[in-house]
Amino acid sequence: MPLIPENAIKVEVLGATVDFFKLEEDGQSTYYFDTSKCGPPDPMVNAVSGLKLIKGTKDKLVMINHKTPGGLFAKLGDDISHTMQETDNGLVKVTFSSNDSSSTDTNLQNISH
Repeated sequence: MPLIPENAIKVEVLGATVDFFKLEEDGQSTYYFDTSKCGPPDPMVNAVSGLKLIKGTKDKLVMINHKTPGGLFAKLGDDISHTMQETDNGLVKVTFSSNDSSSTDTNLQNISH
């Protein structure tokens, strides 16, 4: 089973170093990227680029990575939530979403790679 849906469309994302894909369903967009074969700082760079797309929206961001991006999680405020899922092939799939009713505001410009 592919981790990025086959019907997702490749999109350009400012600052990204890997391909991003977008899938629109029921008025909501989900953006996907895969950094499972990348080393630092690419997972963080691409996560920040993708989070800029969804911050303040109802859209989702899905990151496929070789491990849990704990360093990234530590830098996020409660305005960005995430869920994690281990895949059958040992990768980690993280889904990020933006929370409008939070007490903190993650400054994505200040997250260092």
